Amino acid sequence: MIFDLIKNRRSIFPAQYNDKPIEKETIQQLLEAANWAPTHKKTEPWRFKVLMGESKAKLGMFLSYKYMETEPKPKQIKVKRLLENPKRAGAMIAICMQRDPNESLPEWEEVAATAMAVQNMWLCCAEMGIGCYWSSPGLTKYMDEFIDMEEGEKCLGFFYMGYYDEEPPLVERKPIEEKVEWLE
Repeated sequence: MIFDLIKNRRSIFPAQYNDKPIEKETIQQLLEAANWAPTHKKTEPWRFKVLMGESKAKLGMFLSYKYMETEPKPKQIKVKRLLENPKRAGAMIAICMQRDPNESLPEWEEVAATAMAVQNMWLCCAEMGIGCYWSSPGLTKYMDEFIDMEEGEKCLGFFYMGYYDEEPPLVERKPIEEKVEWLE
């Protein structure tokens, strides 16, 4: 049932991925699921740039160098993580959003629709045994220097994906009763 899938979905990080490749057909299925997210005024704002093979290593180089260039006191551990994490992933997707040129709805609604598209992919990954993680470093504002982006398009982060061997961690949530107020 979908409820169990939702409860068992987890962030699985690049350090946990094994070397098993993710097939292009599998990624195509994930993207098709993303395409069925709800979208107000049918703007379908989600845009995805799939990185496989050498493009992942090139992204890691770009991110690590951009971090060293823009950070007054770069931390070596972060430089290394930015460089290595993309190479560990079986595949990555740059999560982008195309703003409606007519601005027929608030921008937050297009960001929310894009996030729902990512949630669709995340749930499908959980069902397929693929670990994933949405990273949104501040460096995304420089992505137009790495990939071609349309006017009004912005990068919201990276969807790392990879197969993994370990059991996902158990996670607790505070009771929903602490987060709900019933108005009658």
